[in-house]
Amino acid sequence: MDALAGSFRSRLASALEWVVAAVFLTGTLAVASLLVVDLRRQPTRATPAGEFQPAATTVPPSVPERALSVPVLPLSDGNELRIGDTVPAVAARLGRAAENGRQEIDRGHLGERLTRFYEYSGTRFILVFEPLELNGEPRLAAIYLPPPAK
Repeated sequence: MDALAGSFRSRLASALEWVVAAVFLTGTLAVASLLVVDLRRQPTRATPAGEFQPAATTVPPSVPERALSVPVLPLSDGNELRIGDTVPAVAARLGRAAENGRQEIDRGHLGERLTRFYEYSGTRFILVFEPLELNGEPRLAAIYLPPPAK
């Protein structure tokens, strides 16, 4: 009787191992098929050598040549401007008096792009606001320091 029970247990353990192996194999195949489907959904278009696809934050035409792009602009009063700040947050830090009065509006990749010129505590700079995602609110996308006057 013990021999029968031992044989049954070993067959049951062997069958259980095969079931676990089949579950892992099925899971692996499911993940692989999801990856293949996702890769097929991605548009793959070769760009001809003469055609350039600009990034989401290209330099607006109103920014002067040789302007220096910076990711963070520390201000003299301890505040700072960072890429990703919202328009109201920048307006609250700088105030309306810092605006130079000049602003340009053009079309960016994800919507309307606003370029504003500022002078704050003797520092001149240019801020570019545009949506950083489709149908998103405009955020600070670029900070430029104009080239020094000759």
